[in-house]
Amino acid sequence: MEDQKYIHNTLTKEVIGLAMKVHSVLGPGLLEHTYEECLHYELKQFGFFAERQVPISLTYEQLTIESAYRLDLVVEEKVIIELKSVPTLLPVHDAQLLTYLRLSGYPLGLLINFDVLRLKEGIKRFVNSKSK
Repeated sequence: MEDQKYIHNTLTKEVIGLAMKVHSVLGPGLLEHTYEECLHYELKQFGFFAERQVPISLTYEQLTIESAYRLDLVVEEKVIIELKSVPTLLPVHDAQLLTYLRLSGYPLGLLINFDVLRLKEGIKRFVNSKSK
C-alpha cells in the first residue's frame, strides 16, 4: 500500500509540474479547452499515457446511460484531471470531481483552475477511498 501511495504522490507531483509549465507559458484567462489541449500535449511529451475526454457511464436502477459524462483528462489510468478556467472554484466543482471519482473508480483526482495568477492557488487534490 505504501508503494501505491508513493507512486500516486510522484504521479500527481509530475502532473502538477506540467500544469504549472502550461500556466507559466499561457497565463490565466483562456478557455478551458486550450489548457486541456496544451496539458495533454505536455503529458504525452513527458511520456505519460494520457487520454482526453474519456467517457464514463452512469447506471440508475436498471438504466445505463453510456457516455453520461466525459473526463477532461485521465493520466496513467489513475488520475482524473478536471480542468476549469473560472474566477473562483465553487463547492459544486469539488462535488463534480468527487462524483467522477466514484463513478469511474479511479484512485485520484486533480481539480485545476487555470484562471488564477498563481496556479498553486488553483489546485485541489482528491483521493477516492473506494477506488478499484
